Amino acid sequence: MCRMFANILTLAALASSLVYIATLNSGRERLRYMLKPLTTLLIAGIAWVIPAPISDLYRWLVIIGLLFSLMGDIFLMLFDDRFFILGLASFLVAHLFYIGAYRSRDGFGFTWWLALVYLAYGTALLYLLWPHIGALRIPVIAYASVLLVMGWQAAEMWIRWSDLSALAAMIGAVLFLFSDSTLALNKFRAIIPQSSIIVMSTYWAAQLLIAWSVRR
Repeated sequence: MCRMFANILTLAALASSLVYIATLNSGRERLRYMLKPLTTLLIAGIAWVIPAPISDLYRWLVIIGLLFSLMGDIFLMLFDDRFFILGLASFLVAHLFYIGAYRSRDGFGFTWWLALVYLAYGTALLYLLWPHIGALRIPVIAYASVLLVMGWQAAEMWIRWSDLSALAAMIGAVLFLFSDSTLALNKFRAIIPQSSIIVMSTYWAAQLLIAWSVRR
């Protein structure tokens, strides 16, 4: 029964996200204001009802992370620099909970070459953004650091366990990194064609995979 509810919520989240993306250029702001938080809330519901979790701790850490992501969604819809910082902070906290979930399986992982891959990516991204982020440098560095650690630890979990849960978490983390990188480059450096579609499709794919990583 729980698996059926999880599947229904997954289909509902996919439908909601697709309608949101389809209306991005339609000017229907009220509909998007409803669908954006609704989609993330449905994904949180998946993590809540999914059967046979890795552990109750893993489940709740992911749920709390998704609820902070929901707060971030709402703040980023307000199109104001003050709320942008609050949105960034909300997602930073969400990633801390995701890191906690991943490490609840087997402690903090450290594979030197994997750490270097994520460090190199983060360094290259900050190099591209640095001349354009001005007063936001400290918040952006803090957020990027936590995001990269989240991706790194998801990959460490895959190396340690090599199961479908770890694979879902790792792919979800990579998609999250790609989504946020696209958002940052588009906002601070140069306009990326269809950036909103790229950002939102990869963002919700990431969150769906992270939610489904709860299942053992």
